[in-house]
Amino acid sequence: MFDVVSLKHQLAGGNGSNNNNNNNNDDNNDDNNETVIGPNESATLFADFRKGSSSAFYASDGWSNGSCFDCVWRGSNAVFKDNALNLTIDKDTSGQYNYSGAEYRTNDFYGYGYYETSMKAIKNNGVVSSFFTYTGPSDNNPWDEIDIEILGKDTTKVQFNYYTNGVGNHEYFYDLGFDASEGFHTYGFDWQPDHITWYVDGEAVYTANSNIPSTAGRIMMNVWPGTGVDDWLNAYDGKTPLTAQYQWVTYDNK
Repeated sequence: MFDVVSLKHQLAGGNGSNNNNNNNNDDNNDDNNETVIGPNESATLFADFRKGSSSAFYASDGWSNGSCFDCVWRGSNAVFKDNALNLTIDKDTSGQYNYSGAEYRTNDFYGYGYYETSMKAIKNNGVVSSFFTYTGPSDNNPWDEIDIEILGKDTTKVQFNYYTNGVGNHEYFYDLGFDASEGFHTYGFDWQPDHITWYVDGEAVYTANSNIPSTAGRIMMNVWPGTGVDDWLNAYDGKTPLTAQYQWVTYDNK
């Protein structure tokens, strides 16, 4: 069973190493319109960012995550142009942080089903481009997370990972056979009670079947520079702006 943080059931409309806690999000926004899509509900989501923003999502703004993030989230770094959602790493002009990153997340929480995006990643040492589900203490839930992460140091590979009640160490690197920064490709995962299977361009490439997470989470994408994790990401050289692009996101639990 999924943990329920809201009793409303309205479907949202839509026009790597053991120190990798990159998506352990501290959300300072209290969203009173949150919905959990339960395991027995039929639900689909299609957010076509080629046509602009989606009411199912919002941009994180004004807070930062853990110590390995060398940035603050800025809503202004999530922009719709060139037929895509553009998430950008840039200098932070507030003087409080070295850099600003970008994150786009759903209002609602989604459980078992198939998740997919079409994206083009950033190629640069020290940065991450991601697509994932997350929930945790900031949602009054256990930390459950399923990750697709492309490390800018080597965009010919993708890292898969997941956390169940805060326990991770399930990293797996898959050799893509192409450069993820040079064009759009689809990345997805099928999350079921007894397994997670990850997909690249519609092909199943890896399956995990041990200690699978069970708590519904938000669908999220973010880009960020790391600090203190050079062994994982390589050192960030401070180059800005750096932009990843996302064409669309889909979810289906049928």
